Amino acid sequence: MLSLAHRFAFAAVALALAGCATRPVNPPIDRVDPDSGYRLSTRQAHFKTPETLVILAFSGGGTRAAAFSYGVLEFLRNTEVVLANGAQVRLLDAVGIITGVSGGSFTALACGLYGDKLFADYEQRFLKRDVQGELVARALSPWNWTYLGSTGWGRSELAAELYDEILFNGATFADLHRSDGPYIFATATDISTGARLVFSQDHFDVLCSDLAAVRLSRAAAASSAVPLVLSPVTMNNYGGRCGYQVPPLLKPFAESAHPPRPAARARRELDDTLAFGDGAHRPYLHLVDGGVADNVGMRSVLGLLDVLEIMQRAGVPTRLDRVRRIAVFVVNSVAVPSTRWDETESPPGSIELLVKATGVPIDRYSFEAIELLKDKAARWDMLRRVAQSPAFDASKDAALAADLKGPPIDIFAIDVSFAALRDEDRAEFEYLNNLPTSFVLPPEAVDRLRAAAGRIVMASPEFRRLLDSVGARIVSAPATAAPAPRPQAPKPLTPEGAPR
Repeated sequence: MLSLAHRFAFAAVALALAGCATRPVNPPIDRVDPDSGYRLSTRQAHFKTPETLVILAFSGGGTRAAAFSYGVLEFLRNTEVVLANGAQVRLLDAVGIITGVSGGSFTALACGLYGDKLFADYEQRFLKRDVQGELVARALSPWNWTYLGSTGWGRSELAAELYDEILFNGATFADLHRSDGPYIFATATDISTGARLVFSQDHFDVLCSDLAAVRLSRAAAASSAVPLVLSPVTMNNYGGRCGYQVPPLLKPFAESAHPPRPAARARRELDDTLAFGDGAHRPYLHLVDGGVADNVGMRSVLGLLDVLEIMQRAGVPTRLDRVRRIAVFVVNSVAVPSTRWDETESPPGSIELLVKATGVPIDRYSFEAIELLKDKAARWDMLRRVAQSPAFDASKDAALAADLKGPPIDIFAIDVSFAALRDEDRAEFEYLNNLPTSFVLPPEAVDRLRAAAGRIVMASPEFRRLLDSVGARIVSAPATAAPAPRPQAPKPLTPEGAPR
């Protein structure tokens, strides 16, 4: 056992060597190629149902979010339907896009990378692992003081190394691009401006950087870098060096001083993204938890819907013009644990106040984002009904006819949240709602989260309406999202199509 003197000596040597450690650096690109890289336009070839776009939005919430999201994937994988044309398909195969924030980003990225192989041992390798304990142990280990004392290398880089070892196996976005799975939107927050950074080549074009070389573990670490608990993840910004130009589809937003509704929100998103292009004055971006800006992963979805509506009204064709249904599963694991603060005269302590003060606005915005989606669905439905009404004559009111040019798309807002259990199973709601936001949960909690997710989807009226819309009949479905059989000796996960 080392004496106290030896420990101090070891610490001194470690700190002296700290300058030797360097963080991973995202590489630059010389020019932008809009037809290559991991972006929505290049991933649409993998969409298997061109008329029905299914989007899963996975919220933040640590292991609670990862397990709840995984339960939805299990349900969709184990549920088969027969379509009107007689074809039998799994619901999971209809998923085209998954957005992931914080804890939800792990399940989203792993699903995109591994496909069906995810269901072999994700439970053991991540969900039922004490990830938080391992992170703490590594941070306290003298062997890691060298790295932690280096500029640009913090606890999140240490976490990314762990995520590689236990889940991602060093995979990069190039590996994700080679897969045949859905398109994954993983997001983080630029702590300087509060803007979202999406790990998409479209956003990395503005940075003049190559997303293909970025490891998935760093994207997950950035998306889940809770301020104060974990350090920001730093990215190099080369913006302004590769001749980036605003894509033609987005130029109407960039050039209009006063964009019409609903283009204002899309314009704000575009302005935030273009601000990343000032690499000369902002050579580094410091990224924290994506939940700071959007805890349910809905801003990407709402932005996509805004663009579709504006392009439809302007008569500009898009790659999604064949879509007639958009189903959004909002997998929201936001929990609001009960407190007894109102029962005592003494107010809560500083730490409790800090946690609550940061969580309340996030939770409130999560509710608003879901309601915005429902409002969008209602508005598009109203526009179609008015435009198709026999009483409406477009030739007599051209201005109104132009305003009624909403996309001919039916939106299905499927809310998958704990609140759906409040009336059906109050005890289960209380149990799930009081689970902590951490990266370790009891195995029982993981299993109950997974099972609850499937029950909530099956009971959703919007889910049933979606099935009716496509003429689908369920022929195989689990009673609950039961845990898959545990393999005796789990093998390392490998991406779809990769050599073992």
